[in-house]
Parts: sequence; structure tokens; C-alpha cells
Amino acid sequence: MSAPSRRDLLHAGATSLAAMMVGGVKAGAADPAAAKNVAHGIQLGLVTYNWGRDWDLPTLIRSCEATGFEGIELRSTHGHGVEITLNKRERKEVAKRFSDTSIELVGLGSACEYHSADKAVLEKNIGETKAFIKLCHDVGGTGVKVRPNGLPQDVPVEQSLEQIGHALNEVAQFGEQFGVEIRLEVHGRGTSHIPHIKTIMDVATNTNTVICWNCNPKDLDGKGLNHNFKLVQDRIGIIHIHDLRNSNYPWDELFSLLSQSDFAGWTLLEEGKVPSDVLSAMHVNQRLWETLVAEQ
Repeated sequence: MSAPSRRDLLHAGATSLAAMMVGGVKAGAADPAAAKNVAHGIQLGLVTYNWGRDWDLPTLIRSCEATGFEGIELRSTHGHGVEITLNKRERKEVAKRFSDTSIELVGLGSACEYHSADKAVLEKNIGETKAFIKLCHDVGGTGVKVRPNGLPQDVPVEQSLEQIGHALNEVAQFGEQFGVEIRLEVHGRGTSHIPHIKTIMDVATNTNTVICWNCNPKDLDGKGLNHNFKLVQDRIGIIHIHDLRNSNYPWDELFSLLSQSDFAGWTLLEEGKVPSDVLSAMHVNQRLWETLVAEQ
């Protein structure tokens, strides 16, 4: 029997999957190994922006266990409270909380950025990144997400891109000491242009820096998704997907490219618009994700 299509799953919708749950997240839990078994090395996780942004760590972990998500990227400033201000005891508690479950702490999502023309601002962001690297190591994560966040006015574009690349080399070298990689999110006005990301990565030669592909509309510009993906595919280390119930992005083509490039890593759901029933939406997305992977 063939796997159900995305159209079939979308038609089934949240209602039928929500019926799997009784009295919150603990009932009707998906098999924790299901996503990994289907994915052939690709795994599904959650970014706490904005689904789960107000949940504490126990709720986040239980919700992922219940819906077949295998890992979590914790976004800074959100409800879970995993911040660079945590002391040594608190960091050990976070690490233990994850080690006692089947859910992996994929990494930390910072808002550190390196495009500012103000040297003091640049140095502050580099220093904060190093603090996140130490935190990530202490709580058991493997990477810190950073971002470019635009191109400053009155500064040549190439100069800004080169500055970002050099900053990445510095934090990536620091991260190597702690076994923590730097994940550059494709982000920002102008800087989300894939050829600009390639220019940044051509400067950021330290291989401890990888690209976090962000599934932006800009990915389709120019010669299209296939061309832009292949422009940087050798440096892609992690993927941020969005709500798969939305067909604004060519999910079939993306997952085909992931398969063709032998991508074996995390695809993390990051979505700004919060549904009325996050758990139901996670169930539907997990099923859609399994179907996309199985079709490759």
C-alpha cells in the first residue's frame, strides 16, 4: 500500500489527528522512533519560534515526545529560560532534563549578528556568541544559530559580507574548543539573497560554520530553488522548515534536493504564526513530513 499523499493528509487535517490525544499531550503519543525510521537519517525537530515559545522545558519535551518530533532548538528570550545568565547548577539541570528523555537538544537559537558598521556593536555580538557557545556546551547542545540581519546603508555590500564572514571564522574557531558548531541562518533584508550567503561562506572558510537553510521566499529568486540550493549545498548543515500545511514553498522540490544531496541531519520546524492548537498542528506536520521523506 502506498504512503498517503500530502493532499490526503491535509484533507484529513488536524481534527482526526487531534482525536489521538486525550487530556493533553500525554495520550496518543507518536512512536518516538517513527520519524527517524522513515527519514533514513533525516530527523524532525522543533524551533521554539514561535510554536512552544511560552512553554517551559518539561512541556516542550512532553509535546515533542507526544507528536513524533525528536529534537528541539531553543530560541533565546522565550519561555523555557535557557539563557547565557544560567549558573553552573542550572546548566547541569537543563542537560540532565534532556539526557533523561528521548528528545535531543539540537542547539540554541541566538539573535547574534555581525553586519553592524559600528565596531562596538560587532564586538558585542561576537562576545555574546561566545557566551552562547559555552552555554550550548554546558547544556548538551551541538550548535548555536546566528544570523545576518540586513545590509547597513552607506557601506559597500562586499565589505559587509566580508565582515560577516570574518566574524564567523572567529566564533567558529572558538566553538571548535567546545564541540559546538556555528549555524548561519539565511536571514535578513538583502543578506537572505543566496548569492550573498555564498559570498559570506566563501570568506567563512572555517568548516565549523554551516548554513542553516531557512526556506525563505527569496530562495526562489533568479534561477530558482534548484540553482540556489546547489550554489551552497556543500555548506548546508541544518534546515529550518515552516508549517508544511502551507504550500507557499515548494516542499516536494526541497525534500527531493535534500535526498539528492544525501542530506542527513535536522529539519527543524520554525513558524511565526501560532495556531490555536499547536499540538494538533505538530501532529499534522509530523505526518506530512514523513510523507515528504518517504516519497523521495
